[in-house]
Amino acid sequence: MLKVALGQFAVSRVWEENAQVCADLMARAAAAGAGLLVLPEGVLARDITDPQIVLKAAQPLDGPFVTRLLEASRATPSLTTMFCVHVPTGESRVWNTLVTLRDGRILSRYRKLHLYDAFNMKESANVTAGDEIPPLVEVDGFKVGLMTCYDVRFPELARRLALDGADVLVLPSAWVRGALKEHHWEVLVTARALENTCYVVATGECGERNIGCSMVVDPLGVVTARAGEAPVLLLADIDRQRLDHARKVLPALANRRFGPPELA
Repeated sequence: MLKVALGQFAVSRVWEENAQVCADLMARAAAAGAGLLVLPEGVLARDITDPQIVLKAAQPLDGPFVTRLLEASRATPSLTTMFCVHVPTGESRVWNTLVTLRDGRILSRYRKLHLYDAFNMKESANVTAGDEIPPLVEVDGFKVGLMTCYDVRFPELARRLALDGADVLVLPSAWVRGALKEHHWEVLVTARALENTCYVVATGECGERNIGCSMVVDPLGVVTARAGEAPVLLLADIDRQRLDHARKVLPALANRRFGPPELA
């Protein structure tokens, strides 16, 4: 059994404030017995009135924001923490990077593959897409696959991670409000869990622009935890027996007729 925590909050434009919120959520998650904490996408800074904020606020992974969270990680050594920040590429652009911390170390980094050029938004204006399939991260005996927000609309990535051995898919997000967007979120997160017989742990940023609505879905498509639009630390269990049962009664991965998706 793995207890997971989802730290939903509204990101401010001041990185120091956001670092403190993240550190507080890490301490609360560890105190609650969680082995994994998933924070939202873009936790370094947000300002919906300034589309250039991702460039202005970006920091390298050895910068003060991640350094502050590494200190919090050393104080919670049994907790694995995942979150997304914008990291400079060195060419006046950034990577949207999902970072994994544990015991004061960076375990992995994943540069978002699918950029949100949809619904009258254009993430690629400032962000460079990654070019590598994310690694799996082991947390308390479970293999965790990494996705970021818009990635959930592309079933190939989730399927590839499941075939690579993922038991759990994490999805830090900043899901923008709009017509039917909450419906899209719930359908997509549930579908990725059910079709791959994986748990999905999806944490959304809340606030002025984004929906929040963090949720955990089990391998048979059952929502086991759900948040609303307000800041919250949501807790749920990842159950090995439930995972094994789902893959026995619904052997979709074994029954597939296509090979593993490859990155174009």
